[in-house]
Amino acid sequence: MANVLEDKNLDIVLDVKVQLTVRLGSCHLSMRDVLELSPGVIIQLDQRANDPIGIYVNDKLIALGEVVVLEENFCIKITELIGDKA
Repeated sequence: MANVLEDKNLDIVLDVKVQLTVRLGSCHLSMRDVLELSPGVIIQLDQRANDPIGIYVNDKLIALGEVVVLEENFCIKITELIGDKA
């Protein structure tokens, strides 16, 4: 009976929109460097090409994955789900 109640409560939020973000990497730049950005400039990120990328929902890390190409589109293959470590 409790499981049915939990399913009904979950149904309420299943259509709520959330922000999904994939973090490929980052870097720190001075404002001078930012102002000098132009097409063709290469920015080196703090992540290696074979490192897993972070998948975030509303700024909370939920999974790790890898970038794959499907036809002409970038896609993310989830390799690990991040659960509560408590």
